[in-house]
Amino acid sequence: MAGQYIEAVRFTRLIDTPLVSRLHLPSVCAVCHGWGAQRVCATCSDRFAPRIARCERCALAVPGGVRLCGACLTDPPPFERSVAALDYAPPWSELIARFKFQAALDLAPVLAQRLADAVRLAAGSNAELILPVPLSPERLRERGYNQAWELARRVARELRVPADAHLLLRVRDTPHQLAFAPAQRAGNVRAAFAVEPLRRAELAGRRVALVDDVMTSGATAAEIAHVLLQAGAAQVQVWVVARTPRPAER
Repeated sequence: MAGQYIEAVRFTRLIDTPLVSRLHLPSVCAVCHGWGAQRVCATCSDRFAPRIARCERCALAVPGGVRLCGACLTDPPPFERSVAALDYAPPWSELIARFKFQAALDLAPVLAQRLADAVRLAAGSNAELILPVPLSPERLRERGYNQAWELARRVARELRVPADAHLLLRVRDTPHQLAFAPAQRAGNVRAAFAVEPLRRAELAGRRVALVDDVMTSGATAAEIAHVLLQAGAAQVQVWVVARTPRPAER
């Protein structure tokens, strides 16, 4: 796994340079395996990533013209708004799993681009600082990289917003959220995050965007939003590549 990760990093650093990215070299589409300009070709992007109306607060699908879903009207989360580029469904769910668990860092640029494009299209989505959801030191050693930071740094560069991988810390390793029922997930991540104690002043009055690959129940995002707001952030937004649909919509 370590060798696979090292080779992935070397390749990604090559294709992720400004010079190479401007060349628009042909690539094999990760979905249809045809040739295109990116790892997901334009045809597959148009077919599998239609624009849909989403709740401005939690990013779940809503009927057209509706700003907030019923749950966010009655019990809004602590984050101000959410942006999701895609639904967590095939083929994107498979691509994100490869990116996250199999060191497929060649997929990072196209996933980050989809997220940056979605942020640009979402009214009111602006931030002064971008932070990735952090991994615990144990999980980071095991995986070799933080997929949220691989996305965050690219989105930050695209949107020209500063990003920081060390301001937000994961101070307690926790089991994966999928191991818990939705009602138990908030308890699993409680007290798992903290702001770097010597840098709390850097959050004062700032609009912060929290970046991750997928949002499912929103428990992790809510816990981190509480931490950031208590540390002095003026507002927290959540930007994710994919949003897990409601069970009835899957």
